[in-house]
Amino acid sequence: EVQLVESGGGLVQPGGSLRLSCAASGFTISNYAMSWVRQAPGKGPEWVSGINGGSGFTGYADSVKGRFSISRDNAKNTLYLQMNKLQLEDTAVYYCAKDRTSLYSKVHHEYQGQGTQVTVSS
Repeated sequence: EVQLVESGGGLVQPGGSLRLSCAASGFTISNYAMSWVRQAPGKGPEWVSGINGGSGFTGYADSVKGRFSISRDNAKNTLYLQMNKLQLEDTAVYYCAKDRTSLYSKVHHEYQGQGTQVTVSS
């Protein structure tokens, strides 16, 4: 059974940093693409970042490029999202997602976790 459990969210001031984690089980994350998706209050889901299986090639939404960094620890079967220079508009529930293949998708994902809340506020 595939399980994705996010953690690391919280309240942070503008300009601060957080690192989100996603513990995966039931599959090997290095074999599949993984993504982070967020949903702000009253808005639809927004793809944030993806990492390809195998090669580890990464991609980012323009809104987070240069501030966020996606990575994975194959030994721990865990996905991460390092978020720096956080802005008010980064406030959202952040979900990690498993993609169907080794290439990340900005639209369709096979499984998604329950999410972790990130609130950026002064």
